[in-house]
Amino acid sequence: MLNEIIWSWIGGFCGIAAVTFINYNLLAGKDMLLIVGSFGASAVLIYGVPKSPFAQPRNLIGGHVFSAIIGVASYQLLHNHLWLAAALAVSTAIAVMHLTKTLHPPGGATALIAVIGGSKIYDLGFLYPLMPVGVGAAIMLIVALIVNNIPKSRKYPEFWY
Repeated sequence: MLNEIIWSWIGGFCGIAAVTFINYNLLAGKDMLLIVGSFGASAVLIYGVPKSPFAQPRNLIGGHVFSAIIGVASYQLLHNHLWLAAALAVSTAIAVMHLTKTLHPPGGATALIAVIGGSKIYDLGFLYPLMPVGVGAAIMLIVALIVNNIPKSRKYPEFWY
């Protein structure tokens, strides 16, 4: 149990550190963004419960990217009615993740952030699904592939597709 906690901590630290380091150091002054709040929940899944179906690479990347696209489209269509855009974004993201077998609970937050995230997110438009969402999730996946396979008690991923 203690071993599992330690490796979960190491993964969570390294994954979020990698994304935030790039965000605050390499992208500083470029008005670009690499981190969104939903990555915190993804870290819990991919480093804390790496055997969960929700933590697998297809779910991590697909869930975030599909949800981000839906969130941006919902905002652009209904930005004058944020309550409706938010509800449509999250509910549609859930449906699309089910249909594509990419269910990743933090994806709901990714869709919601596209609607309520403010001008920095709005200005990204359909770049949001690629950067910060896709690139950030890919960085966290790379860290998960490394950290989760160091101890013999872990194997990640359980499946790719």
